[in-house]
Parts: sequence; structure tokens; C-alpha cells
Amino acid sequence: MMLTPFTDDNSIDYAGLNSLTNFYISAGANGLFANCYSSEMNFLSQEERVQLTKAVVDISAGRVPVISTGTFYTTTEENIDFIKRIYDQGVDAVILISSILVNENESEEILKKRLDQILSSTGSIPLGMYECPTPYKRLLSVEMMKWLADTGRFLCHKDTSCNSASIKVKIDVVSGSKLKIYDAHTPNAYTSMHDGSAGLTPISANFFPELYAHFLDLFKSGNYQKQKELGDSMSLLDKKIHQQSYPLAAKMFLKKRRIDISTNTRMPSNPQSKMEASILDSLYEEVAKVFEEYEISKMHAQ
Repeated sequence: MMLTPFTDDNSIDYAGLNSLTNFYISAGANGLFANCYSSEMNFLSQEERVQLTKAVVDISAGRVPVISTGTFYTTTEENIDFIKRIYDQGVDAVILISSILVNENESEEILKKRLDQILSSTGSIPLGMYECPTPYKRLLSVEMMKWLADTGRFLCHKDTSCNSASIKVKIDVVSGSKLKIYDAHTPNAYTSMHDGSAGLTPISANFFPELYAHFLDLFKSGNYQKQKELGDSMSLLDKKIHQQSYPLAAKMFLKKRRIDISTNTRMPSNPQSKMEASILDSLYEEVAKVFEEYEISKMHAQ
């Protein structure tokens, strides 16, 4: 879930984007979601969304998969056109926002109808779904997950239900298909990984991606006790992150880590309070201790 760095005049900072993209990859991220909520996608123009996506594809240069959002519009026709345009930038999949495709009072049958239109008009473009919290959070049913899997076109789903039991049912129903579930909720991380999720997509990974990479390495190596302990530590850190204005706090935290980006943001937020500043300072010290405990790379960029 990438951030978007901005210059002092609040245009996209492509030099900063280069630094940030390389930081994510060197920190162990094995996929990049550009042009997402964390990227302030709702505050970018159509051209900026395209340019940002293309820049991330170019900078990553095939080292990791890149995905990007392709649905922002009220009409299915506009969304189809933009999905094609985003895919033309070289991404590995185009992400559809569940709460954009239908209004809050519309049924899943209407959602399926619009998805059918998209599928029939976008060739073989690989797709994904995202339960984005804006303009409202629309969670997908188990039946819808099975339907998505059966199309053969959907590769990924970012689940924001924060409900481990629900996620397990979804994982089970898409088992054996191309569709993989990614959990956005850090407190669920240990459970969802052991239930078969393909990975994690929390906002906290913008603060300390190395911890999430190490968490996944511990899972792959079978060191489940250490993985559980690290997961518990990350959940405590995650609570402090959710007391902050986001994505402003993430940019301020990375600045502390000497990542070469500014703290400018287009997302409306109040100036950081003394309490928030204190929490962020405390978070930094706690993260540094976890890095040391697990013998992870230094907190500061070199």
C-alpha cells in the first residue's frame, strides 16, 4: 500500500517516489500497490494516477509485481476505459474498488452485473478487488468471493473485514483458484497466514515494512513461535499507528528513518498535536527495539 510523496508545491515528487519505491523493495516488500488509498488516490487527477502508476512500474523494473486501482467513476463505461489505460502502464493487475462499482443501497446482483460488463469489455486483463473504506466500506460476501474466483480473471483480494473467521471462510471458498486473499488487519496476521492467506497489506507496513517481511520469513521457515511473538509485537505497534493522522504520520515516521521524502500530503489532516508527536516518538523507539530484538537491518536509511 504505497504512499505518494509530494514536493513543497504539492505536485508528485518523482525523485522521492524513486527513493520510496527502492526502500520498499530493499525492505522486503514482494509487491507494490500504487495508486491506492494510502497513495492518496482520491486526491490525484486522472493523469496523475496514470503517471504515478507508470513511474512505479518503471522504477520497480520487474523486481516485484505492481498493481494499481482502475475504478474511480460513476459509469461502468468510464471505469472500463480507465482499467484499460492503467493496464497499459505495465501493471500486473488492475484493482477494482467494491464501493465504487455500486452504491451503498445496491445489491450484489447489481455488482455482479457491472462486473460482468467489465469482464466482457477488458479482454484478459488480470484484475483484483479491494474493500476500500472510501467512499464507504463494502465488504464482499462469501458467495461473491466464490463468483470472483470462478471467473478465472481475479488474482487478488484485499480484505478489510478485520474478521479472521470471515477471512478463513473466504480463503477456503477460493482455494485452488487463481484468486488469493490478502489481509489488511495486523492483529489477524498470524491467524490469517496459518489459515492460508497469501500475504498482508496493512498500513503499518508503510512504517516498518522490514518487520512484515521478517514475519513472513518466519512463517515460511516454520518458526511459528517466533512468528507469533513478532505478530504480537506488531499488533501493539499497529495500535499506536491507528492513533495517528494517516498518511501524514507515515511520512513523518519515514522522515525520522531518513527516507528522502517530504511530509507533505493532500489528504486533509490537522497539524500534528503534541500528544501525537509524543506517540510517534514513542513508536519510533519501540520499533527500534523490535528491530534490535530480531536482528533486523538498521532503522536509518544509509
